[in-house]
Amino acid sequence: MTGWPVRLTEGAVTLRPLETSDAKAWRDARVRNAAWLKPWEATVPPESPGRPPTFRGMVRRLTRMAREGQAMPFAITVGGVFAGQLTVSNIVRGSAQFASIGYWIDERYAGRGVVPVSVAMAIDHCFFTAGLHRIEISIRPENTNSLRVVEKLGLKEFGYAERYLHIDGEWRDHRQFAVTVEECPRGMMSRLRH
Repeated sequence: MTGWPVRLTEGAVTLRPLETSDAKAWRDARVRNAAWLKPWEATVPPESPGRPPTFRGMVRRLTRMAREGQAMPFAITVGGVFAGQLTVSNIVRGSAQFASIGYWIDERYAGRGVVPVSVAMAIDHCFFTAGLHRIEISIRPENTNSLRVVEKLGLKEFGYAERYLHIDGEWRDHRQFAVTVEECPRGMMSRLRH
């Protein structure tokens, strides 16, 4: 896939490919932030076959998907310290040229601009290197922190999806936001700075 693997940096914030060597830092962050992440965390419905993957299994699956041009799994680091994860997923080529972005952040870094910078870097990379045309982000209506991210970035709300994703043990509604390359010709980082 064009533009993968890649390392993106803005100030102290870096996006780099998620690796199996991140296992300890990822697990430590997830345990430390369990209560903080639980209301927003994707879960597997009980009627689904199989069980949730291990971290290594998840990284192997995402790495395979990245090789096939279907995803870009990033670790978010701040000053070289693991701080969260951002994944560009559901990459569709052909006449669509779009993808979705999802993320989580260690509570220690919340409110410090790390997520808006990470999302802006990922969107710019998707538009100007990977050649995508549209990026979508879906957010639970109660997730005020993530709603603030799309507000800072100026993404437009385009819909409301009832019972869209299985989150925290239930099918949850989501607000849907999107941006196209025409809406930010100078880039999302430029928009964020101004």
